[in-house]
Amino acid sequence: MSVEDKLQELGLSLPPAPKPVANYVPAMPVGNLLYLSGHGPWQEDGGTIIGKLGADMAVEEGYVAARQTALALLATIKDQLGSLERVGRLVKLLGMVNCTPDFGQQPQVINGASDLFVELYGERGKHARSAVGMASLPRGIAVEIELILEVAD
Repeated sequence: MSVEDKLQELGLSLPPAPKPVANYVPAMPVGNLLYLSGHGPWQEDGGTIIGKLGADMAVEEGYVAARQTALALLATIKDQLGSLERVGRLVKLLGMVNCTPDFGQQPQVINGASDLFVELYGERGKHARSAVGMASLPRGIAVEIELILEVAD
């Protein structure tokens, strides 16, 4: 089953691929790797999921925000590679969580993205990962994620 079929089976759809808001590119190919810039939880309607974990958001809401961020990353991957099937494997994910200083459940939040990638890609979706807390993120978004992946021929 294709990744797009799996998305449809899960009742998920990709938002429009986000456009840069400053002087950078959304993705940079280097050899057989694709480096994706930080993405936030962009939604199909153009809005984002805003909030601070430990203050006005629960872990479950952060998990949803990370899952939505994974969908935004997938939209950029499709835009850059033409097909989600060209992902050889995910290599490294950096998840940043907008949270209070005493919040310590960043890994549980970023699991929203990691779990989706494994649901869609199986073993190819497993990746090295860091999940860290941030005092703030651009425009108050709840989660930001960077990704490095291997491109299949």
